[in-house]
Amino acid sequence: MAKVAFIGLGVMGFPMAGYLVKKGGHEVTVYNRTAAKARQWVEKFGGRAAPTPKAAAEGQDFVMCCVGNDNDLRAVTIGPDGAFSGMKKAATFVDHTTASAEVARELYAEANKGGFKFVDAPVSGGQAGAENGVLTVMCGGDEAAYAGAEPVIAAYARMCKRLGPAGAGQLTKMVNQICIAGLVQGLSEGIHFAKKSGLDVQAVIDTISKGAAQSWQMENRYKTMNEGKFDFGFAVEWMRKDLSICIAEARRNGATLPVTALVDQFYAEVEKLGGKRWDTSSLLARLEK
Repeated sequence: MAKVAFIGLGVMGFPMAGYLVKKGGHEVTVYNRTAAKARQWVEKFGGRAAPTPKAAAEGQDFVMCCVGNDNDLRAVTIGPDGAFSGMKKAATFVDHTTASAEVARELYAEANKGGFKFVDAPVSGGQAGAENGVLTVMCGGDEAAYAGAEPVIAAYARMCKRLGPAGAGQLTKMVNQICIAGLVQGLSEGIHFAKKSGLDVQAVIDTISKGAAQSWQMENRYKTMNEGKFDFGFAVEWMRKDLSICIAEARRNGATLPVTALVDQFYAEVEKLGGKRWDTSSLLARLEK
C-alpha cells in the first residue's frame, strides 16, 4: 500500500482514482477544481479530499494527475498552491493528462530541480476503459521513476509501458490519436458507402470484420454508428484538442500528416452540426447530413 494523491476527477480521473482504492488498496487523497466532485468521490470510495493541489501532494509517495490540457496541467503543478510545491523528496508525480511533449519535458525538468520524479503517462481506452480499469498507459521518463510507478498505475491499466525519456509517453499518445483518426474516417466512409449501395450493413461488417479490415473501431462502434447514436465515448472536442497537439508537434519534427489534418477539419464540421460532445465515431454524421 502507498500513500497516493489523485488530482482531477473528470470522467477519466474519477474512476481511475477509485481503482487505486478498490483494486490497489492504497490510501488516497483527491483534489478537484470543483470541490463538490471531490466530496462525491470521498463518499463513494473513502479517503479524503484536499483543498488545493499542494495540500493533496503533501506527504504522498505518488501523485497522479489527469486534467484537461497544458495550461490546466501547469496550473495544478507549478501554479499558485500547485502540487510541485507540496511534493516530498523522492516522491513521484505521474501525469495522465493528454498534453504536449513540450510541457512533459518542462515539468520533468522542474521535478528534477525539486528532487522528485516525473513520469508522463497519457492513457488510451476512453471513459469505458477508465470505468473498467483496463486503460493502456504510455509512459515517458527515467527508468527508475517508471519502475516505481508501474505497480501503482496497474490498478487501472491492462497495458503499461515505458517508451523512452520524458515526453515519449505524450509522443506515443499522438501516434495513437493519428491512427484512430484515419481508422474512424475510413469506417465512416465504408458504412456510408454500404448504405448508399443498398447493402445490409450488419451483414457486411460481420463478413469484412473477419478479414484485413478488422479494427477495434469496427468491432465496437459500427452498430451505434449505423443507428446514428453518438452520445457516448470520447468527445469530438477532446479529439480536436488531441489532434491539434499532433499537428503542432508535426510542425516541429517535420512529420507530414495530411490525413490527420483533413480529419481534424471534418471534426470541425461535426462541431458545426452541434456535435462538440458527440463521440468521435460521429464523423459519419457529416457524410449523411
